[in-house]
Amino acid sequence: MCRCLVTLLSTLAAATAQAACPGPRAPVLERFIPADCTSCWAEAAPARAGWVFDWIVPSPQGDEAPLSAAATPEALARQQRATPGMRPGPALRLQASSGPAWNGYLGLEVQVRGRAPAGANAWLALVEQLPAGSEGSAAPRWLLRNVAGPLPLTGSRLLERRAMRWPEGAKPERLVARAWVEDAQGRIVAVAQERCSSAVRQIPG
Repeated sequence: MCRCLVTLLSTLAAATAQAACPGPRAPVLERFIPADCTSCWAEAAPARAGWVFDWIVPSPQGDEAPLSAAATPEALARQQRATPGMRPGPALRLQASSGPAWNGYLGLEVQVRGRAPAGANAWLALVEQLPAGSEGSAAPRWLLRNVAGPLPLTGSRLLERRAMRWPEGAKPERLVARAWVEDAQGRIVAVAQERCSSAVRQIPG
């Protein structure tokens, strides 16, 4: 393949990724799906513009729950601390990125610059983008596969790197790095994702 064609394909891929990225004023939608509710996962949820987080919450059934393989303790913790609604975030600059997949792991990085609210924390996650009709879901999903945090924000800059293993069943080509900032009340005030614009100021839609 000639170099000019490779460059063109890379440019088109980057443009497509940017076009699919929510804007800086996009709202956040968190969907908490019980691991024992296959109908909740399979239903055709209405299309939403903005940042979507699909959490699989552990069930009292434990490993017997149909979706237990994708459930994470962080999903339950996030459900318990999540605060409905959002508030204007400070001028923060987030950037999330990942390195190449190696031996079941991806190296993830989050950078945060700017003044964060008192008591705010950053989070870093491997998110699997599932197109509609895949894995038994009629709706597209942004499934949180592995989560690191809280990462305290005590100054005007944070740089954190983590090696994260993707769980069995996840496809590495569909995984992306995503970072966000939560205030002390559990409200998400900023989100960023690799191959998306790094300057994000989260404001209610």
